[in-house]
Amino acid sequence: MIPETELLSELIEAIYDTTLNRALWPGVLRKSAEFVGGSASSPCSKSAASKTGNSVLHWNSKSDAPVSNYFDEYVKTDSVATFDVGQVYSIEDCIADAEFLETRVAKERARSLGLADRLAAILDRNEAQGRVDDEMRRRMRLIVPHIRRAVLIGNVMDLNKADAAAFADTLGGLAAGVFLVDQNARIVLANRSGQIMLEEENILRQKDFVLTTVNSRIGTTLPEIIALARDGDAAVGVNGIALPLSSPPEPWFAHILPLTSGIRRDAGTAYSAVAAVFVHKASIEIPSAMETMSKLYKLTPSELRVLAAVSEVGGVPAVAEVVGISQATVKTHLQGLFGKTGTNRQAELVKLVAAHASPLRQAP
Repeated sequence: MIPETELLSELIEAIYDTTLNRALWPGVLRKSAEFVGGSASSPCSKSAASKTGNSVLHWNSKSDAPVSNYFDEYVKTDSVATFDVGQVYSIEDCIADAEFLETRVAKERARSLGLADRLAAILDRNEAQGRVDDEMRRRMRLIVPHIRRAVLIGNVMDLNKADAAAFADTLGGLAAGVFLVDQNARIVLANRSGQIMLEEENILRQKDFVLTTVNSRIGTTLPEIIALARDGDAAVGVNGIALPLSSPPEPWFAHILPLTSGIRRDAGTAYSAVAAVFVHKASIEIPSAMETMSKLYKLTPSELRVLAAVSEVGGVPAVAEVVGISQATVKTHLQGLFGKTGTNRQAELVKLVAAHASPLRQAP
């Protein structure tokens, strides 16, 4: 059998190659599912604020229809906002197994696909394989940070394919500042946006062609991560996912992509670079009411799902229908919500949700 370290190294290399060629994603999803021990894989994009989402990439899904139905029918009661970025979770972390089996998503979607469990947002398990176990969680934690960084960089680049010959032209049209650097953080190439950043010296500057940060507190971190890029993807690890370059209200971040492995090697060699540094301003979204209330009142995932349904449709029968649980269970969760939030009626819960959704909300 191939050692786990070798399999992981090859997988991480393939994950970051998707930043230059999105057509590689199906193969990466297959390798990811096989590495963790799952039957299918599909990365999803979800908005905790608007309760919407989509998924355009799948591996081994029986049909696109169930995926679409999930976002059309069930995403509004999704409690994913209760988990931190990068946190690995399965169904049992969201809802008790017995309660989940009575939900619409279990009866109408999971059962029709033969799915028994779900790990994080990108891996499904089938009934023959059984439930998520600790070994799957451990392996999932090894790859989730890399998938996250690849997706972030891919979103910044927003392209289908780039090769070494057209790499400079590709970077030139990006709104983000991009710097190709050698192992000593010396700038080999900067796109137009990057050159403007250097001229303004608000976030970055160069000294003797070495890329440095204006913020002295993180001045040594950036070159250290760049130096690691010389030894490939595994050496950089999770350090280059989102390196903060400034603080709110105008936070800027850098993502470091090694150019010494996979199909990126040719692009790096062509410019004597070991890494590409992508620098952009982060958009700060107002936390959703559900996320805020979950943390403030210490709500359970089940209570959060009921609260979301109450704010969307209202009424015990309607909530029971949307969430897919009995009316008695809805009433039980409502009592828990009343006790934790100091309310007595559903109308008061709805007003509380609206208050937490407002950016002008006064602190209680």
